[in-house]
Amino acid sequence: MSKAEWFVYIIEADNGKLYTGITTDIDRRFHQHQTHRGGARFFHTSQAKKLVYQETQPDRSSASKREAAIKKLSRQAKLTLIAQY
Repeated sequence: MSKAEWFVYIIEADNGKLYTGITTDIDRRFHQHQTHRGGARFFHTSQAKKLVYQETQPDRSSASKREAAIKKLSRQAKLTLIAQY
């Protein structure tokens, strides 16, 4: 059984806010956020607009740690990260 590759991602909402999360399937997760079927409550007030950043991690633990680190960044630091992507 092969290990799943994990992704850390940032999605921009219609209101311009940024959401950071992790998944093993970016397309499925983005669709969930857009349709509110299993997506984050974050998107109940503003629609998920576009995926603006993603990076791979070897396992869930690494992805969770990276997600936490990104969530601690200022908005400007996140925008810089996105611009470098």
